[in-house]
Amino acid sequence: MIFITVGSQKFQFNRLLKAVDEFIGKGEITDDVFAQIGYSDYKPVNFRYKDFMNHDEFAAEMSKADIIITHGGTGAIIGAVKKNKKVIAVPRLAKYGEHVDDHQTEIIEQFKELNLICECMDSGKIGVALEIVKMTTYRAYESNSQTIIDSIVKFIEK
Repeated sequence: MIFITVGSQKFQFNRLLKAVDEFIGKGEITDDVFAQIGYSDYKPVNFRYKDFMNHDEFAAEMSKADIIITHGGTGAIIGAVKKNKKVIAVPRLAKYGEHVDDHQTEIIEQFKELNLICECMDSGKIGVALEIVKMTTYRAYESNSQTIIDSIVKFIEK
């Protein structure tokens, strides 16, 4: 199963939703797809969706999915890789009114360099990204939270 999450900020991500819908319509994506579409005004016709979900609903959909397609937000990406999900990240771009700037391209590049995710800079290539993510093994996410906590404790103890 594929779970799409576009976040809950007040920006649409119609471009991604339309691309997935078109690929399903052409039979190029045959997986079961469910999406959290947020403030997008495009309503998919070829897959199930919900505008917003509470924490439990979101967690349930995430747990059912093998692949997560998401925007380039750090929280969405880290949340998925922490759960050992294969992630395709598509950046929101300012020129489409999806965000105020293009910082998500940089975030996605960093996660890609760490071999944690599959980047898809062009939503029209989501089918290719799905083939790549299905054949690729990614690194497991390792949190550095404990290292930071240990550093703070050592500092305080001095």
